[in-house]
Amino acid sequence: MNNQELELLKMIADIEGTPSGAFNIRANGALQSRSVTENIDIREKTDGNGIEIIIKPNTKGEKVHIPVIISQSGLTELVYNDFIIGENCDVEIVAGCGIHNCGSEESRHDGIHSFFVGKNATVKYVERHVGTGDGKGDRNMNPTTVINIAEGGYMEMETTQIEGINSTKRVTKARLDKDATLVVHEKLMTHDSQYAETDFVVDLDGENSSANVVSRSVAKDNSSQLFLSTINGNNICNGHTECDAIIMDKAHVSAVPKITANHIDASLIHEAAIGKIAGEQLIKLMTLGLNEQEAEEQIVNGFLK
Repeated sequence: MNNQELELLKMIADIEGTPSGAFNIRANGALQSRSVTENIDIREKTDGNGIEIIIKPNTKGEKVHIPVIISQSGLTELVYNDFIIGENCDVEIVAGCGIHNCGSEESRHDGIHSFFVGKNATVKYVERHVGTGDGKGDRNMNPTTVINIAEGGYMEMETTQIEGINSTKRVTKARLDKDATLVVHEKLMTHDSQYAETDFVVDLDGENSSANVVSRSVAKDNSSQLFLSTINGNNICNGHTECDAIIMDKAHVSAVPKITANHIDASLIHEAAIGKIAGEQLIKLMTLGLNEQEAEEQIVNGFLK
């Protein structure tokens, strides 16, 4: 791998050198390297269009990396990855995609990730998206995440996109059984004429299931964002969805939260707030010696932290 590809790996998956534990690194549409452990197996799907990550029941404290990088202009791909997490596991999965495009053609990665979280299992899923390169070709990504959480399962999803993606549609669909929990933290920034769409749909089917979906975003220049979030309370449950956005320059942001109670004991809340950086925040930082641009950067970085 060249230096640019190695830098992308570091940005999206904190990988320097050979990672420990299980990993599957995909580069320019093909397998670059793979390693498995006693408890985590990674294998090609029979149709060859993705991988299966199988984690044995009772696996604790292990981490698996599955990053994708594209440095070839004009390359587009669609992959399907399945994650089967056994009962009573406690594991972390680090994914993400980096695209470096210095050419004139579109480079695009579309990934469909399906999670099957076993009974009483705990999963932290980290997904980072980054685009670099000075070419005129677009850098596009369209991730879809399908989540099924069994009784007593817990999944935390941390998804970040703050640089260089021209267009993205991010879809997450989740279904929760009894006592299952889903926590989502999304961080997103767009600039220039970029477009980002987020679409969450969560079905709280099980008794005492719960979901907390929080998105924080910053839209700069002439970029545009659309946030859609739907929580369906189909049993005794608790659901919360929240979108907080900072709008700057001539950007456009739209938030459409939706909650539907299909059970008398479904407790659901939605919140949405869009606004510019407050003038008093800028003034306070500027009195400490920062210029206006530096003050804005500090506020944005703190908001997305």
